[in-house]
Amino acid sequence: MRAPIGNLDDARPAADCLGLLPPPVADAVRGRCGDVPVEQLIYVDTDPEIADTAVFVEHYGQELLDESVNCVVVAGKRGGEATLAACVVLSSTRIDVNGVVRRQLGARKASFASMDTATGETGMEYGGITPIGLPADWPLLVDSAVVDTEWVLIGSGRRRGKLILPGKAFAGLPNAVLVEGLGVGPS
Repeated sequence: MRAPIGNLDDARPAADCLGLLPPPVADAVRGRCGDVPVEQLIYVDTDPEIADTAVFVEHYGQELLDESVNCVVVAGKRGGEATLAACVVLSSTRIDVNGVVRRQLGARKASFASMDTATGETGMEYGGITPIGLPADWPLLVDSAVVDTEWVLIGSGRRRGKLILPGKAFAGLPNAVLVEGLGVGPS
């Protein structure tokens, strides 16, 4: 199967690769990805040593930078309460944690969640976290530029492998909120 973006060698329907995905991602793929049929979810086998965006696009082609997205777990705090959420932005941008995220979560302070919290709460590997299969009660903040991108590449829940899906799929994920300006400036 040919991937709709990039020059990625080993592309297959994600539904055929459930054993390569962590349980929460595999469970989500068994159903639907928002409004997008599962047939449009593609799994690409990749080397975990080059999972980080900068190294990945250096290896597979700089054009993927504009078609790659990052999913980052954040913690918003107000009083003694903490709210975990996920943010999805184009890889060519960075997340406005102290401005847009903090306001969206109604938090007094917002920061990136610790690696232990992010992996422990999601059941996914650090550097591969994806919004597909996140805890059902988490807010999912999605930069509107992601939804406007025809096809995007994102982590698969593990450092090995990536998922490719239509950008519009993110708008239909549980608790998704489209946020203009969530991703700012160059990363």
